[in-house]
Amino acid sequence: MIGRGGDKLAAPGMAGNAWSLATPVDISMLVRPGTPEWPGDTPYSCGWTWDMAAGATVQVSAITMSPHVGTHADAPLHVRPGATTSESLPLSAFVGPAYVITLDGTPRDVALEELRGRYPSGTERLLLRTGQSIADGTFPDDWPALSAHAAHLLAGDGLRLLGVDAPSVDRRQSTALATHHALFDGGAQLLENLDLRHVADGPYLLVALPLRLQGLDASPVRAVLYDGPTRQAANVRP
Repeated sequence: MIGRGGDKLAAPGMAGNAWSLATPVDISMLVRPGTPEWPGDTPYSCGWTWDMAAGATVQVSAITMSPHVGTHADAPLHVRPGATTSESLPLSAFVGPAYVITLDGTPRDVALEELRGRYPSGTERLLLRTGQSIADGTFPDDWPALSAHAAHLLAGDGLRLLGVDAPSVDRRQSTALATHHALFDGGAQLLENLDLRHVADGPYLLVALPLRLQGLDASPVRAVLYDGPTRQAANVRP
């Protein structure tokens, strides 16, 4: 049972039992013409079905894009034919306490030892900021990514969601997509293309619900963070 009180939200199991809803931080990429897509994928474009300038009574737009443009959640179908599709992703994984940590942006496979001690035990949603993102309008050449072994261990330890600011949870050159598979094997979900440029490390409440679009291998999300109790206390000035 989630309880509301003014601009606070409280839920069992959340540290401090209260999260400020007054100042959400949008960590979604702005999708517009020119937003970098994975090379070879379908870019974003927008047109008009009805236009008041042409005599219509309303404005009605139409868009074309890959669901992987901008901030999105991959579904298992993305790497496994016949697997779970976007409308069946478990919503509970995309809402709840999350922890942000920063990694050096040097492209590499990140072992779990590099992360140990940087997030609380029992963390269910981990967001990795690498600085290698599409936020500056270019597609990065490569980025650091959690190794498949580390993903397997984290999922086995209760991780429910891994989010990254990079275009993929796997390295750019990967064809096996072993980290995708390790996460899905462990029942974990994933978010890609987060905009974490202005987010400090620490605890937050994450809300990043996939759209209910049937049969897709991924879904756009509007991802936001709310300050956790620890960060609220740190932000109080005497």
